[in-house]
Amino acid sequence: MSLVEHDPANRLWLLRTPESSYAFRLDAGDRPRHVHWGPPLTLSQATQVAARRNPADSSFDEPGDERQELPAEGGAFFGVAALAVRYEDGTSALEWRYDGFAIEDGTLVVRLVDRHYPLELSLHYRLRGDVVERWTSLRADQPVSLLRTDSAAWTLPRREGARLTRTSGAWSAEYGVLREPLPVGETTLTSRRGVSSHQVNPWVMLDAGDATETSGEVWSTALAWSGSWRITVEHTHTGRVTWTGGFGHENVAWQLRPGETWETPVFAGLYAADGFGGTSRRWHAYVREFVQPHPEELRPIVYNSWEATGWDVDERTETELAAAAAKLGAELFVMDDGWFGARTGDTAGLGDWTANEQRFPAGLRPLVDAVHAHGMKFGLWIEPEMVNPDSDLYRAHPDWVLHMANRERTTLRNQLVLNFARPDVADWAHQWLDRLVGEHGIDYLKWDMNRAFTEAGWPGGEAGRVWVDHVRAVHRILGRLRADHPTLRIQGCAGGGGRTDLGILARTDEIWASDNTDAADRITIQHGYGQVYPAGTMSAWVTDSPNPTTGREAPLSFRFHVAMAGVLGLGGDLPRWSAAELGEAASLVALYKEIRPVVQHGELYRLADPAKSALTAVQYVLAGEVVVFFWRRPTEFARPVTPPRLVGLAPAGRYRDQDGVVHDGAVLLSHGLDVDLPGSGYASAVVRLTRV
Repeated sequence: MSLVEHDPANRLWLLRTPESSYAFRLDAGDRPRHVHWGPPLTLSQATQVAARRNPADSSFDEPGDERQELPAEGGAFFGVAALAVRYEDGTSALEWRYDGFAIEDGTLVVRLVDRHYPLELSLHYRLRGDVVERWTSLRADQPVSLLRTDSAAWTLPRREGARLTRTSGAWSAEYGVLREPLPVGETTLTSRRGVSSHQVNPWVMLDAGDATETSGEVWSTALAWSGSWRITVEHTHTGRVTWTGGFGHENVAWQLRPGETWETPVFAGLYAADGFGGTSRRWHAYVREFVQPHPEELRPIVYNSWEATGWDVDERTETELAAAAAKLGAELFVMDDGWFGARTGDTAGLGDWTANEQRFPAGLRPLVDAVHAHGMKFGLWIEPEMVNPDSDLYRAHPDWVLHMANRERTTLRNQLVLNFARPDVADWAHQWLDRLVGEHGIDYLKWDMNRAFTEAGWPGGEAGRVWVDHVRAVHRILGRLRADHPTLRIQGCAGGGGRTDLGILARTDEIWASDNTDAADRITIQHGYGQVYPAGTMSAWVTDSPNPTTGREAPLSFRFHVAMAGVLGLGGDLPRWSAAELGEAASLVALYKEIRPVVQHGELYRLADPAKSALTAVQYVLAGEVVVFFWRRPTEFARPVTPPRLVGLAPAGRYRDQDGVVHDGAVLLSHGLDVDLPGSGYASAVVRLTRV
């Protein structure tokens, strides 16, 4: 069965995934119109989906009800434009002429040209498992102003209701899930910060208001872009729901140069008929198979020195911490901020990427060798896109930062943003990174980015392109480093989860999901992260109690059990831990190594919503192995809790837990596990089941 089928008589294309279909056609004016996205249809069935007339039916509305595949100004269109251009003579409306299609390397490409101006548009469709990847490309033989170039637009089938799921958050409070009825009008989600942002993540889920975690139709899309972006969801008074998304935000335009091809990032779409849980598991499978660089690997247990030392790093302290981390079973030691230049706080040194001579008299090599001697890999914190005004780099190159003529340069966290859209700046960054990794045998980089863009200009350059070309340069540098150093692994970070998206995940191995390491808060943060991104990409640390960010106290086992639901890391001040704590930590690290394949590579099932239940549980299934984490946060004494029922098991199967007790799958599915969590404070448990 072909994945892409074409009906030339009806000028219709049908794309088939294992569990869905996507169809569109050309209308009489050669405009691509959406036909179907949902349950599987045959080509013949898709041709039977008739175009409807807009029930408003007036000279103030669009006459047709079929939505455009890439809405653009021109004719009777009054919605949100996914493509907006302005030609040199002031014309902005677009009129298309169909110029054929091709299937190139498994990608359907439908070509259109403007009927009068030398502008070519290509719509790209590629199937990846259950996901439809879409993007666009533009080319012209004369300059064209690009006011908006979205990757794709999507249409929800007509349903009785409409509900929008997305995230809302802030620094150290990322990925809060919001699920609300979609209001009539236009709802815009956006980042104007130069990164995908802590405040809202570049994905949306739509349903008819009747989907649950385990049932119902869900349509979702995720943008593979690590900079500013915009997604606008339109709900008309006639009940139509469409959305469009891509890079950039309002008031940012680009110039398409003659002969240049302008390509947008992928905007991927997924239909699932088994609720939000099924939607998440399909996204996780997609990320593992088609996005991650090394999905087959197990992510190592990291020890990061930041919360132990802060800025006060030196060779002796870091060497002692590495020895302590090795005793607990850590596999990777990462030295965080403070190792370079005049970096004794956040006011100086960024940009001067050589080891501080007072702190590391012989350079980094002795520390790297000591870490390797413990059988651990060595990692280093870096922030390549930033510079302190108090640095040798800035004094030598004050023009290298984002800035505007005759305007002050706003510092945030005492730093400015380097303009990676400049080829000389990007080349400088790649050169010192390549040298740093190669000369010191560095195995792992924590690439951080700790402030938003301001005054994002480029005197003498094209300012609008900064928003796109900076991100493209970051992506290119990450790609070059990986190609030149095949064993190098990279963690993406932007003050925590400020740059979490499919674009950065294609070039890094994991994401530092939040600077907030408080286990109680992390339950909610991890719940939101896992809506789209798999646990094997989510770095999570066990740190000290009271927590350095929130001051909250929690048992060591609780902190471990929360972090073990992702990629376990250690970040506490180990010399201050008691012998009992160190012993317990070592045993929990050993346990994680045993269950790590199931957590990082298994299917995730959310058994309770942390926003609604004090008792939360998540379950991972890989073949016949099952791991379930239970967490209970403080609640009223004797308050009843409902044991979460397990899912994803064989009803006729039998499962042995770590204590040797055998459970019937049907009982676990209908009644759950009776886990003893005494008291009313923080409590947790991890249960391992093996099918017998």
